[in-house]
Amino acid sequence: MNLPSLSEFEPFSLERLLKTCFELPSVSLKPCILIDLPDVQRLIDFSFLEDTGFTVQKRAVYDFLNPLNAGIGDNLNLQSCDLFAFPTTGGSNLDPEGGLLSLEGKHIDWERDLCTSYDLILAITDFSLTAPLTAYAKKYGFRGATLHGVNEIILNSGLSVDYMDVSRQAESYRLALDHAEKFVLTFECLSRTYELTIECAEQSAQKSHGLCPTGTPDVANLPAGEVYFVPTGAEGSFPFRFGDGTLAEMIVEKGAIQRAVWISGDTNLIEQRNHQLQQDPATGIIGELGFGTQLLPVSGRDIQDEKILGTCHIATGRSDHLGGDLTPSFFKSRINATHDDILYAPFKTPEISVSKVVMQKMDQSSAILENFAPTSFLIDQLSPDYGLKLV
Repeated sequence: MNLPSLSEFEPFSLERLLKTCFELPSVSLKPCILIDLPDVQRLIDFSFLEDTGFTVQKRAVYDFLNPLNAGIGDNLNLQSCDLFAFPTTGGSNLDPEGGLLSLEGKHIDWERDLCTSYDLILAITDFSLTAPLTAYAKKYGFRGATLHGVNEIILNSGLSVDYMDVSRQAESYRLALDHAEKFVLTFECLSRTYELTIECAEQSAQKSHGLCPTGTPDVANLPAGEVYFVPTGAEGSFPFRFGDGTLAEMIVEKGAIQRAVWISGDTNLIEQRNHQLQQDPATGIIGELGFGTQLLPVSGRDIQDEKILGTCHIATGRSDHLGGDLTPSFFKSRINATHDDILYAPFKTPEISVSKVVMQKMDQSSAILENFAPTSFLIDQLSPDYGLKLV
């Protein structure tokens, strides 16, 4: 399956993105942008723009804040956009500690000041804020989006597509998997085979499709384009690749990783993971099974790359933002209350192949993916306007 090149996408249009994703009403809305910084004082008077690094946070200013306050906001009936910073959490979907800071150096409380004052909140950060921001949105009624890790490729591909098309494609994929009983994932790693069974108990499949219409308090995860389940159980094992290339077999029993077994690489990483599992078992709970639904170029950031058609991902930890019941209160340590995606793709896990994913549904077994490509069965289930070009 060939993935498209960046040249095949239209240039990024913030106006098109916001108008499509949020179905902006005629009534004026108040927006704001959130960024994360190790030292929030560097936000004052845009001081961080003079620093090296902070590429995501600088895009928040140059590609979102400035255009919104220079005319695009008026076209969308948005009031002037404010910018706030909060301390970097250091983990995916961790609840932020402390408050926020304004450009003028004013301290802002999350619930008292932010959630009750803004209609549209965009979090453009290094670490995902999807889980905590979704919880706030449900409680206070605002809408928003998380765009963590945004880079030039994401901006000009995953954020430049027509999200009405993304939504239709995701729905076609969702219907094909809806009410699945379980999935059996077969992995190949260094000439060994591993098998993981993930139970879904005929639940309704969910989709991340980027649309967050008026009257629906929610937070879109952008780029969007996936179908996912919150597993009800899991058994078996799967290979896991650490960031440095170390490989381990994750032994799964009763819906959670119980221990890691060394395959190759740094044994210290295996020991550290096993220590974490012993000290805080909730970190091993399988909280998501997801499948990408879009044809996109590889961005080097999981936020887009897990949305690529043919990939799949497993996540451990927090699941409340997906409709699960695993909240931060289940973890013994605040710093462990993360939601961590484990993406399988040829460009991400070169030593590991997902040779087959088989869906059990209505007493029938059907392969949906083989070697990171949709099977003929899955393609036949998708609507004719899905636009797949497979070779």
